[in-house]
Amino acid sequence: MKVTQIRTFPVTDEEGRGYFIVRVDTDAGIYGLGESGIKNWGIAVANAVEHLSELVIGQDPWETERLWQLMFRAGFFPADKVYSCAISAIDIALWDIKGKAAGLPVYKLLGGPVRRKVVCYPHAQGPTTQALVDNSRRLVDEGWKFVRWGQPETSGEFEAVGTAVLEPRKSMVIAVEQMRAVREAVGPEIEMCLDVHTRLDPPHVIQMCKWLEEFRPFFIEDPIRSENPGSYRNLARHVSLPIAAGEQWASRWPFREVIEEELINYARIDLCIVGGLTEALKITHWAETHYIDIVPHNPLGPVSAAACVSLCMASTNVGVQEMPRRPGSFATSLFPKQIQWKDGYAFCPDEPGLGVDFDVEAAEQARYTPQDWPTRLYREDGAFTNW
Repeated sequence: MKVTQIRTFPVTDEEGRGYFIVRVDTDAGIYGLGESGIKNWGIAVANAVEHLSELVIGQDPWETERLWQLMFRAGFFPADKVYSCAISAIDIALWDIKGKAAGLPVYKLLGGPVRRKVVCYPHAQGPTTQALVDNSRRLVDEGWKFVRWGQPETSGEFEAVGTAVLEPRKSMVIAVEQMRAVREAVGPEIEMCLDVHTRLDPPHVIQMCKWLEEFRPFFIEDPIRSENPGSYRNLARHVSLPIAAGEQWASRWPFREVIEEELINYARIDLCIVGGLTEALKITHWAETHYIDIVPHNPLGPVSAAACVSLCMASTNVGVQEMPRRPGSFATSLFPKQIQWKDGYAFCPDEPGLGVDFDVEAAEQARYTPQDWPTRLYREDGAFTNW
């Protein structure tokens, strides 16, 4: 069996959400699906996929480790984040092909199931505290065991189209108020996660985490910027709450320091950025040696969700899986078959591959140019801050 074609599909669903899907075809008539992270960099990622195709077309899709090494290292300079996104999508698709060729679910190729289902958290975000509380209650009523939301924005005079204001001290106070309100609304048994989204500096995070201790959040996610993993050493000395980080890291190497020095409690591996299942499996087992659980980052679509849940089903060190929306409840015209969900848990079907299908004809009608920018955040003094 040889790879014959690799195609990219930047698409939007009926609600305007974007996905960057890669399909890899073979001469055996078997195809695999992958998904890329950082979809608003999609033009660059598409060019990287086309470039990497020169290395992959004509090769045996079973040789995922060799092909990963070629894609990551063959340009002499190690793959950057754009190329890692492309590698991720191709690698996930190759694993999908292997599962279909073997007649096995991907999670069985990864070592076999260690659990029947994977607990997940949804996104409960709302524009106001009351909306957040209402969303959290609704999600709990639907059966979710977790709720999660992001560091709140604030208001200010610098707001313009495509921008918003986040003044750290004000945002910290609102975050505490929100966590208190959600805890009172959902009770003590529901887990809560706060995604700081790299929006605060260490002094702000340290103070806010002290204020939040009484509400027992499951973790504080991405509390600081990601460029310097060593900065988590400072944070770990001062913060008593569990810390989750890693979604912006594009290979195992940025994880080295935080795993080896046990500076985080949860590894936020993004399979669609970090290098696919091949690289994510290595980081997962490495984290296991330090009793660090994984919480795979999954803000994307059904292919990403399936890859993440496949990894979690075959890994012992799992905290929770991000699942913004219930599988099967969105983008069904593009993805008529998705993984399954019940009462707050996701699971892959016992069928070959990832358990996801993709309608190419519908995708051709839903193509878009992925070059948008996230909302730009500013502080009240006009200084740019992280989204």
